[in-house]
Amino acid sequence: MSRRVILAALAAGSVAWFALVVLAPDLPPALAAIVYGIGGVVCHQRPERSFHWHGAQLAVCARCTGIYLGACTTAIVAPLPPSFYARWAGPPARLARLLAVAALPMAATLAAEWTGVWMPSSIARAVTGILLGGAVALVIATAIAPPKAGQRNTGVREAER
Repeated sequence: MSRRVILAALAAGSVAWFALVVLAPDLPPALAAIVYGIGGVVCHQRPERSFHWHGAQLAVCARCTGIYLGACTTAIVAPLPPSFYARWAGPPARLARLLAVAALPMAATLAAEWTGVWMPSSIARAVTGILLGGAVALVIATAIAPPKAGQRNTGVREAER
């Protein structure tokens, strides 16, 4: 199976899971119970830290919702040719720096919460999740389909160089 097919399958799975998380309040009860059950394995699901849809809590908290949205968004571009996202990818040390930088806002909001300095809103929690989820998905996409050596999308076509 080609790497692009694997990436496309992961993208489809990411989109499907994100859709299930967001639409869980409107799903048939049996399917909703499964989605909330899976969500409960990976998330605390605290109502005060979650988004709500039509008065019902989503299947995961705001931070997890952001992580899934970031991963889903990045996964959608992952099946494109690696040159499309090569500018953000790179050697393992560069990817590790990307993950560290993407995790900093989440770490800061967690530290602020745990110390009682600040209680971030659900939007703030989701934004930090989007950053980290997108970075993790990029690392996974790069591991599955790494750009060729020297391949970089600079926004300039080869003929214009």
